[in-house]
Amino acid sequence: MTYARGTAHPWMANSVESTKQEMLAAIGAKTIEELFEQIPADHRLSRPLALPPALSSESELRRHLIQTLSKNQTCEANLNFLGAGCWQHYVPAVCEEIVRRSEFLTSVFGSPMSDHGRNQAWFEFCSQIGELVNMELVGLPVYSWGCAAGHALRMASRITGRREVLVVKAIDPERLSVIRNYCEPPEMSDHLAVTLVAYDPATGLLDLSDLRAKLNERVAAVYFETPSYFGIIESQGAEIAALARAHGAETIVGADPISLGVLAAPADFGADITVGPTQPLGVHMNCGGGVGGYIASRDEVKYAREYPTLMISIGETIKAGERGFGLSLFHQSSYGMRDKGKDWTGNSVYMWAVANAVYMSLLGPEGFHDVGTLILQRAHYAAKRLEEIPGIRIRLEGPFFKEFVVDFNETGMSVAEINRRLRKEAIFGGKDLSADFPELGQAALFCVTEIHSQSDLDRLHSALSKALAS
Repeated sequence: MTYARGTAHPWMANSVESTKQEMLAAIGAKTIEELFEQIPADHRLSRPLALPPALSSESELRRHLIQTLSKNQTCEANLNFLGAGCWQHYVPAVCEEIVRRSEFLTSVFGSPMSDHGRNQAWFEFCSQIGELVNMELVGLPVYSWGCAAGHALRMASRITGRREVLVVKAIDPERLSVIRNYCEPPEMSDHLAVTLVAYDPATGLLDLSDLRAKLNERVAAVYFETPSYFGIIESQGAEIAALARAHGAETIVGADPISLGVLAAPADFGADITVGPTQPLGVHMNCGGGVGGYIASRDEVKYAREYPTLMISIGETIKAGERGFGLSLFHQSSYGMRDKGKDWTGNSVYMWAVANAVYMSLLGPEGFHDVGTLILQRAHYAAKRLEEIPGIRIRLEGPFFKEFVVDFNETGMSVAEINRRLRKEAIFGGKDLSADFPELGQAALFCVTEIHSQSDLDRLHSALSKALAS
């Protein structure tokens, strides 16, 4: 669809030719092309883009978007066993109801009156995470688990003055990529060298001999996760922390908070800093909206002064018995000092902190124990059922939580083909590990949570049996 010269595009008021010329004159350019001269000619498209005709109305645009979105296959319409960094947990309706209230939805940074209630909700989030991980100091959540881990490693570097970090190899490749970005390229002055530590191919646990060989006086921190990316519960945490401490390095542990009703808190086996996701705590799976990551530590000055995140404090007011909530250590964040801050806070998920606080308050200690036990039982039931199928075995001998590695090497089929067949049965199979972890061959990471019933797991057993037999 074309428009007469001098008229505006219906959705772009500044597209009038006279407005364009006025804007160009203000910056001293004669044509729009001049704005792109710095881009090399061989990097610029020399032909018109082959775009479909412009839509003439809002109703056409709406129809087009609905048709496009209908191509998506959802986890509501399909039985889902994908996890690997973003998991399908049950989100109570009250979590959505509360975060949608105008008091929270519209007061990101508002007046002191709206800030007070928001700050109190944030304080509750920090307090509850602190209870889960058994640490006193918790910052507001960052964009993802990877961002939290990256920040924590840089905190450790600033604390120790060292420039190398050890990271377990059994880690989500996407999370590792984010960590590498935070550690910066070698050409950058703040670069941290990332060295991977092997895992035991039989158990999935961190390889202690490899850790001992790589620990030295240059290492700022050792980072490992429990449960690991493969779902393995790391039983050597205390020994790993002791080895790191003996070399003057910080111990940073990644922990899924939904597991902490049944597993020991990282602080209990020597963690100095704990990080992890917040998405399992009352937040739906999403792509591009941030899934949340927390950072927690002991309440010591050396840690507090290195947080790049916003912190919330409680204090008495001038009225006896009354308490107020406010931001603390604001100056050291990028909000307070911009490029002079400890680190760029980046995109954050402060609204999710409210949903997390609601979820954690609903569960309480007993609720966390119950949901953790349920996940353990159902994940192990699923693994047992799948091992009954000829050609399938559960890889890695260590105890696991929520996720486990299924080995398809003896079936003679690729994970990709098996997952294609499962999709025909309205089932999303496990995450294909063959490209990221070739040493495992044709293996997939399956995720089982509290949303899966026994009949769901039996259905997976039947569908996989059918897929391998056909």
